[in-house]
Amino acid sequence: MKKKGTPSPPLDPPAKAGEGGGLSDDELWSVALDGATPLQDRSARIKPGPKPLSVPPARLDPELEAYDELRALVTGEVAFDVSDSDEFIEGHAHGLDAHVVRKLKRGEFALQAHLDLHGLLKDEAKSELEAFLARSRQQGKRCVLVVHGRGLHSKDQVPVLKDALKRWMATARFARHVLAFSTARPHDGGAGAVYVLLKRQ
Repeated sequence: MKKKGTPSPPLDPPAKAGEGGGLSDDELWSVALDGATPLQDRSARIKPGPKPLSVPPARLDPELEAYDELRALVTGEVAFDVSDSDEFIEGHAHGLDAHVVRKLKRGEFALQAHLDLHGLLKDEAKSELEAFLARSRQQGKRCVLVVHGRGLHSKDQVPVLKDALKRWMATARFARHVLAFSTARPHDGGAGAVYVLLKRQ
């Protein structure tokens, strides 16, 4: 039993790294690397995959699109002045110079690309047309030809794509690319095709 007043023996100082039971930095590093194996081929390190060039736009519900087209017509939000007859369709952005419209109708702009929608269903034709117009505009083209056909082989010989194209052009989705459109001259397809004048990029 310790006598009263007798000082306690001093505690041992903590062991320094490398002394007694402690580990040196080199030893700790060895423990950390235990079980690790070096790469056989250092050129084969993991690399990030290629980034997608673009993300395709989400497809809208066809019923919602049809509703938007109808609403734009009823409320007067149509972006184009549109006129048509049995053989002829024409439309242009509000305020576009009448001289430009006449020049387009006469086929005086050089055609820089064309798209043939023959044989496509309406939804397919809409997607193809939108992609074609966007791509042509991005490439700096000003006037293109779109062949929609006369509907001679459709049910009841109704020009389904021609009527649909006229409605599509009246929506903001297409009007953002287009300044004007007009039925082509006979040598470019006549009532089965339209000239489309594109906005500058």
